[in-house]
Amino acid sequence: MKIKVTEKTIEEVLQMPAQAHRKPKRPARFFGWLLKTLSASDLKATNFTYTQTGMERLGADEACLILMNHSSFIDLKIAATLLYPRPFNIVCTSDGFVGKEGLMRAIGCIPTRKFVSDMVLVKDMMHALKQEKSSVLMFPEASYSFDGTATPLPESLGKCLKMLGVPVVMIKTQGAFLRDPLYNNLQLRKVDVSATMEYLLSPQEIKEKSVEELNAVLKEQFTFDGFLEQQEKKTRVSENFRADYLNRVLYKCPHCLAEQHTVGKGTRLVCKDCGAEYELTETGYLQALNRDAKFTHVPDWYAWERECVREELTNETYRLDVPVDICVMRNMDSIYRVGTGRLVHTKEGFHLTGCDGKIDYRQKPTASYSLYSDYYWYELGDMICIGNNDILYYCFPKEGGDVVAKTRLAAEELFQMSRK
Repeated sequence: MKIKVTEKTIEEVLQMPAQAHRKPKRPARFFGWLLKTLSASDLKATNFTYTQTGMERLGADEACLILMNHSSFIDLKIAATLLYPRPFNIVCTSDGFVGKEGLMRAIGCIPTRKFVSDMVLVKDMMHALKQEKSSVLMFPEASYSFDGTATPLPESLGKCLKMLGVPVVMIKTQGAFLRDPLYNNLQLRKVDVSATMEYLLSPQEIKEKSVEELNAVLKEQFTFDGFLEQQEKKTRVSENFRADYLNRVLYKCPHCLAEQHTVGKGTRLVCKDCGAEYELTETGYLQALNRDAKFTHVPDWYAWERECVREELTNETYRLDVPVDICVMRNMDSIYRVGTGRLVHTKEGFHLTGCDGKIDYRQKPTASYSLYSDYYWYELGDMICIGNNDILYYCFPKEGGDVVAKTRLAAEELFQMSRK
């Protein structure tokens, strides 16, 4: 999927009025049917199946909050199928509205900026639930998983459940990550996909539990490991491109400790510095080919990279400093390419400069618990996004290798360290 991009100067963009807020509307039943119909072919290709638990507790016309894990684009197609004919609004990233705002609002989408404090979103969700009598679908992880395990949840989620005061339903997918992992450049694999839909919490149960207890329930629900699930079920991914771009996730060699020098191609991951070579097997294991294996599990390697980043931050040796192409979002008409600049990330947070000094933006580590970063974002390239409710800066590193994953890890660790 692509996005509309327009060339403009930063001065021209800043002169544009900010996007006006509009309250969400209950989507017409036709659009629910349309989403379900358009999803049918993809789900058929994955031999999609599902199970339901406790859904008899939810009234046919009772609005609820639906939480769902986020693995790939097929998630929305699964939700559209499971929830039909129940009307529901969808919380989604604001850049998904670019160039198609009318359609997105018609099908019930509620825009929000990822990892930017957004109290208006809670009001919009409340409006959809209480005034429009429409359920709300939300992906609380906000971003796709890099390594097949859960990404951090906002600590405010339990408080949000109490504010909304409606039943909570959980949809959890199996196989969706294996079919289309984010690192693999949208190359689909032939993998079966399934889902479970469970009535998770009643309004009374939400009222009786503390925010901490609710967050614990949610954390348990959002604990998963796509590679481990593949190994346990002996699911085979036989495509010969399954390790393409795996270097985006496994960017640091555990043998020579070089960074940004691993290359994922075909079924193998190779370090260009020391020559260490691994194969990603058909059942999801890492098999060392020319030396003793440091890791046999992708999430274990990724977790080790997190530990390395944490150590760099503690020792104050962590630093990202790369030239970037800069796009910005001011409204939903287009993404605007405004020029080039430099993105620096240290223990002090982010500092973006560019466009001959016209951009000078700083963002503290406490701004967000995670970072909006993506691979092959709308087919433009690997991306790091920072910003606020007025403007978002989409930064595309021009050199420096695979820095996106490390930067997200650093942002998450800095947030925790700054709080302590």
